[in-house]
Amino acid sequence: MKWKADWGLRGRMALTMFLLFGLYAVFVGVLSTQFTSMLIPVLLLGSFSLVQFFFSDRLTLWSMGAKEVGEDEYPELHRTIGRLSQQADLPKPKVAVVDSRVPNAFATGRSQDSAAVAVTTGLMRSLDQEELEGVLAHELAHVKNRDMMVMTIASFLSTIAFLVVRWGWWFGGGDDDSPQVWVAIAASLVVWVVSFFLIRALSRYREYAADRGAATITGKPAALASALMTISGDMEKVPKKDIREQSEMNAFFIIPIKSGLISKLFSTHPSTEARIERLRDLEREMETA
Repeated sequence: MKWKADWGLRGRMALTMFLLFGLYAVFVGVLSTQFTSMLIPVLLLGSFSLVQFFFSDRLTLWSMGAKEVGEDEYPELHRTIGRLSQQADLPKPKVAVVDSRVPNAFATGRSQDSAAVAVTTGLMRSLDQEELEGVLAHELAHVKNRDMMVMTIASFLSTIAFLVVRWGWWFGGGDDDSPQVWVAIAASLVVWVVSFFLIRALSRYREYAADRGAATITGKPAALASALMTISGDMEKVPKKDIREQSEMNAFFIIPIKSGLISKLFSTHPSTEARIERLRDLEREMETA
């Protein structure tokens, strides 16, 4: 299959960013009129977020315990990612491995040139070669679509809004009774809730787009569907301790770690069943093309 621009994804990205920037403009306006002293901590938090953006690849790998590996350590993994990168017309990303029984993979980095793809040792033990290629191609499709950059930018002021909700009284000098503090916290709460749902909706669609991109790169949507079923089944066998340790990084994984009803309702990913069904439809479409 030939790679085609996903205008559905691009349109959703553009609309989400437009709505978020409009929302954040109102948010900053409220803060500046109600409580000017809060602008200093907001600017400090913004500076921190910019640092996080520019070093997102290293920070994510570090937070996940991922170790960048050389070709001498994992020659077959390097060869596979190198070949799939060529098929996707991408620079070869950094390759990292996480020593974890949780079968999963993720991509990170602010651009195609600074990207990294990481897999867990549990994933490499669980999948055969074709299934592993499907998963790696899915992560490369995220890189191709610049998903990490867009999601990082989209989450930028949402994070600030959450911190103002959490620590607004402290920004106001500890004065809980100040009307300005409560106005700022209320505005921040609205911004955080609305942006939360906008970002989740975009995140779920980008998973469908990455699945389709993986099928385009490998020409084998059935292999990714098989990998998703295997990962989903193997996740049930992983000790709960290991699950809890990595559940905070759900947005990066190919399949999220579900830790309860709330996480399922507000998941960053569509259901595995829905993804598999779309991949099967794509397989039939390719067979009849």
